[in-house]
Amino acid sequence: MAVDLRQVMAAFLTFSMFIMLGNMIKRDHIDPLLEPLPVSPDVQYHALKVSKPGMVKLIETKYGPWMENNETMNPCWTKPLSKGKVQSNGYIFFSLTHGPEYHASQLANAVAVAMHLGATLALPDIRGTKLGDKRHFGEVYDVENFIRSMNGVVRVDKNPPAGLSNGRLPIVRVPNRVSEDFIASTIEPMFKSKRNLKIVTYFNPSAVTKGKADKSSNAYQCLSMFESLKFQTDLQELVDSMVGTLRSMSQSSRGRFIAVDLRVEMLAKKSCKETDETSKRCQNAEEIGMFLKKIGFHTDTTIYLTQTGWHSSLNALRDVFPNTFTKEAIIPADEKAKYMDSESHEYEKFIDFYMCTVGDVFVPALRSRFYASVVGNRIAYGNTQILLPAMNTTSSGEDYISPYIAKKSHFAYSCFC
Repeated sequence: MAVDLRQVMAAFLTFSMFIMLGNMIKRDHIDPLLEPLPVSPDVQYHALKVSKPGMVKLIETKYGPWMENNETMNPCWTKPLSKGKVQSNGYIFFSLTHGPEYHASQLANAVAVAMHLGATLALPDIRGTKLGDKRHFGEVYDVENFIRSMNGVVRVDKNPPAGLSNGRLPIVRVPNRVSEDFIASTIEPMFKSKRNLKIVTYFNPSAVTKGKADKSSNAYQCLSMFESLKFQTDLQELVDSMVGTLRSMSQSSRGRFIAVDLRVEMLAKKSCKETDETSKRCQNAEEIGMFLKKIGFHTDTTIYLTQTGWHSSLNALRDVFPNTFTKEAIIPADEKAKYMDSESHEYEKFIDFYMCTVGDVFVPALRSRFYASVVGNRIAYGNTQILLPAMNTTSSGEDYISPYIAKKSHFAYSCFC
């Protein structure tokens, strides 16, 4: 059988072209992910001051001021066990309300009250901001993990008697971080009389999240925030998928992204007055963009915004950082109907809370309770690069590192060391 040399040459050339194409793809798209970050003469190094001695940050003009290594945090709090407590037949009911930034404190109060009284804790429901917006605990949080975390602390009943849970219970308003004295003087007499109570936690707007509360109060807070409230499997898989999408779009920064808590309607409701000569209480999209660029973040940086739906005022930020996304752009299409089509936007609050917790950098446009609660979770992860925008920023870390981190003033530092 004769061999056509022209066919042989054509096959050889085709094979050679495939090899060349493969090498080009590897060189342009694969090799950059495997090579170490280059250190060149244009890289500037500045110490970013934080409270931990010897911990510094390298500001790199090419890649941005990313913190290369997170702190390793170890739990240093003691689980508040109920040894010796007399168990009663009564129940303590409560609801988780106002969003995830309040839930740990509401749970901590309920645990403190139930433990002091020897009462059974009814599994809470979750209430939205709109009347009638109610969810089962298990729609957001892992029920079995919650019950395990309370083992030895308080008894939890997933299915309390229907006559109690659906009835009109006496309601007691309880201050955040309720004290033993308050429980003994105000709640206990009513509990002995009624046997079943519903507690509602109220928050002092002027209160700050400090770490100087009594040890028992901090123990309940530590248990509630860092052990008891974990997302249920489907929701956890969703947010992990969204984080993965952002990291896959952040090749130039080694998979890192910035989470910015910026909601247009939130800023519109606040006065945003000047708090001093150099900073404002809140910042708009343009100011956030100017701040991030000024302190050295590259324009290729990926940014996640907590805003629901795109708003024209956000264009000023995207003009500087084109890789700016809201949750609608990165949530899997088959999950939008379940998590995004509700008028209450309650699920979106949980998504935002998680994204701001795990983002490599967190920037709050407004210094709110959401900001303080996210900081607590980030401390637990050792993920402490939290920047507060300032109008006259310089390269000094003192201008923008959160005081919760720089001064270790957040109560979470009493839970971890």
